[in-house]
Amino acid sequence: MEHTPHTPYTVSDVMTQTVIAVGQEARFKEIVETMEQWKVSALPVLAGEGRVIGVVSEADLLPKEEFREADPDRMEQLRRLDDVRKAGALTAGELMTTPALTVRAGDTLAQAARTMAYKSVKRLPVVDGQGLLQGIISRSDLLKVFLRPDDDLAAEVRTEIIGRLFPGSPESVTVTVTDGVVAVGGRIPDPSLIPVVARLVRAVEGVVDVTFDAVHLTTAARHPT
Repeated sequence: MEHTPHTPYTVSDVMTQTVIAVGQEARFKEIVETMEQWKVSALPVLAGEGRVIGVVSEADLLPKEEFREADPDRMEQLRRLDDVRKAGALTAGELMTTPALTVRAGDTLAQAARTMAYKSVKRLPVVDGQGLLQGIISRSDLLKVFLRPDDDLAAEVRTEIIGRLFPGSPESVTVTVTDGVVAVGGRIPDPSLIPVVARLVRAVEGVVDVTFDAVHLTTAARHPT
């Protein structure tokens, strides 16, 4: 996972660039075989030179099996028109969900995570400004930031947070990281900034939590000038 130090993590940092996709004319059995071969539960559907026009997932394929033994009654047909239509579909273009939910390579991981959560999807195609496929990002990709080395997290917290908040005496504040948990100690020149430190540290990609050691943390005396 390549990343420029001290810049926000984006979709491009964690996405998978090699993507298995199908064309809109791909047949039902070909779609199933492709999913089984590559162990994926959804496939982007492409048109032209690689423009994403939809996504076909296992959920799009299941109605064909669900309605195999008996047709749904009229009320269920009215309630599930889309599923009934997909039960008779034969190609990716007929089966796919469209328009496809997508993200851009420059989107933040938080934006991608919100889209997945709100739309209850496990992966999202990554497209450029013309809608051409660039990669794919999954839930597991979003978790890759928690693999960042503790030393990298400590360096970012010291430089980007402690160094900026306390430019006059950053060395008085200690930062240690263990398994992604940041422990802040030492002398805090301005106690009112402790909640700000906590909020900023938690916002660092890969940080699991932040603690302030009550034993070792002391605050610098503030004397009236």
